Amino acid sequence: MPPISTPTVRQRRLGAELRKLREAAGISTQEAAALLGVNRTRIPNIEAGRFRTSPERVRTLATNYGCTDTQLVEALVDITKERGNHWWESYRELLPPAFLDVAELEHHATAMRMFVMVHIPGLLQTAEHARAVFESSLLPLARDEVELRAMHRMRRQEVLTLRRNPPKYTAIVHEAALHIQFGGPKVAREQLNHLLDISERDNNVTIRAIPFGADGFAGPGQPIFYANGPVPQLDTVQLDSFHGSTFIDSHTDLADYRALLDKMEALCLPENKTRDLIHGIAQKL
Repeated sequence: MPPISTPTVRQRRLGAELRKLREAAGISTQEAAALLGVNRTRIPNIEAGRFRTSPERVRTLATNYGCTDTQLVEALVDITKERGNHWWESYRELLPPAFLDVAELEHHATAMRMFVMVHIPGLLQTAEHARAVFESSLLPLARDEVELRAMHRMRRQEVLTLRRNPPKYTAIVHEAALHIQFGGPKVAREQLNHLLDISERDNNVTIRAIPFGADGFAGPGQPIFYANGPVPQLDTVQLDSFHGSTFIDSHTDLADYRALLDKMEALCLPENKTRDLIHGIAQKL
């Protein structure tokens, strides 16, 4: 199989999980290659996501590493079977790779939790709000670039609206994000009304706000996206910063972020009180 020039987050994750299994077994890359009957460079390339591998090889590697978790192995096997081009591939070379990686994570997630302090979650934004957010970027974007990013964001939202069994999506939104205006009062009011519509219409979407009066606050305030995988070991956290996206898959770190999001949810208003808060802010615009 030819090498992959730009591995996706899922391809990198497959390699990372195989590396974890190998290291847990105390087997070197050279020993793993010998057991598999391949060149010694093949294992590091598979683990880096640079080379595709087959379901048979994943099962053989798991057996060689003494892994008895059949659910995890089959979930890894499923990743190797992905060959078709998904919708986000049409944006490759047009948008930063992290945009495509996030869309891929959302597509395969079984459930999602999102925390935001300043911005409305991307999956819940209106098109005008999304454009205004991109137009406010510190690094100026050309108009066609803003439109391309907004179109991609709108397409991502189909994971919540067009799938037969859409994933459960929980948005934890700090009250600050509800007050910050992108695009002026009209766009801001339409965005808040959009949140109200979603919260009342979509049973799979939960929107809860952390009010200014909450007793304390857990976390550094950066956006946190937690995507549940088909098995807990394949959960992923994505963090946004000025320098780009960071994807986290350490089991210890995942447990820490689950606990952090649980603490944040404990500070939230109930859903009905969240709707009252959003409605009150919209009425003042």
